[in-house]
Amino acid sequence: MLLRKDLDAKNIKPKRFYWSTVSRTVVYALGGNTLQSGTDESIEESSLVLAKVMSDVVDLLEGGWRVVITHGNGPQVGHLLALDQSVGLDFWVSATQGMIGHQLSLNLDSILLGRGRPERTAIIVTRVEVDSTDPGFQSPTKPVGPILRDDDVMSKNWDIAQTAQGPRRVVASPLPMRILDLDVIKALVDQRAIVICGGGGGIPVVKKDDHFIGVPAVVDKDRLSALLAIKLQADALIITTAVDSIRTNFGGEDEQIHSQLTVDEVIKYMAEGQFPIGSMGPKVSSLVEAVVHVPGLKSLLCQPGDALGALRGEKGTRIVL
Repeated sequence: MLLRKDLDAKNIKPKRFYWSTVSRTVVYALGGNTLQSGTDESIEESSLVLAKVMSDVVDLLEGGWRVVITHGNGPQVGHLLALDQSVGLDFWVSATQGMIGHQLSLNLDSILLGRGRPERTAIIVTRVEVDSTDPGFQSPTKPVGPILRDDDVMSKNWDIAQTAQGPRRVVASPLPMRILDLDVIKALVDQRAIVICGGGGGIPVVKKDDHFIGVPAVVDKDRLSALLAIKLQADALIITTAVDSIRTNFGGEDEQIHSQLTVDEVIKYMAEGQFPIGSMGPKVSSLVEAVVHVPGLKSLLCQPGDALGALRGEKGTRIVL
């Protein structure tokens, strides 16, 4: 073991880390399925995806990026609702923000310590204001929780819809208006923390008189990520998903893979029904929203593990004006 005097005698300098002079911020969004648990097979698969996410984050840090992570929580909220559906949905969203943030934080901080990097994580339980008159409240469409039994369907005072799997509770999915914790997130980014926030699209709240109250709704995680990127004036928004790029005529003989799409092309394809609301639609709309409001922002969709490749134009799909 070399002591300090040995280093001095051999003219060996202790390794020091110097902050990059580059100051770029990326909002990196991952889905809740990345972190789900269940069968041994699904756990193994999600562990592999999580490892790719960790690799992306470290690669971005080493490339001089400041990283803000958002994440989904669909499977996790579903599991909690199955345990107790009497608890307000906004409380379960807040609970999953802590659970998932804790898991991401443990993994990232361990990796950063092992690599001798100075960054550390910060988990922000994030509240998002929505409009109480948003049309989503009049037509709830977002399925949450487990398949319902017949007695639940008859007795519960919920909005219920028939899905492919069976009857499920549905809630509103209003658009995010304002991130209440934005100033805290900005301050932490300035301190070079890796901020984990906006879990599950944020905890939806509405303003009533002079105070906020939680509401039974789910804000789309990708739309919240776009709003966050806009408010941070980020240099990049990366939405990760199970497919490697945006495709049209998905699954058909004439399927086309797109490495780049203009906003006008996206609007055209959306009008044709190429990007369904229940799958690629919100992701593509969010990428468009971000690039329209932040000039020069890199608006990207890719698989976990392909973040740097997407930034270089080698992987995924980029949306441009």
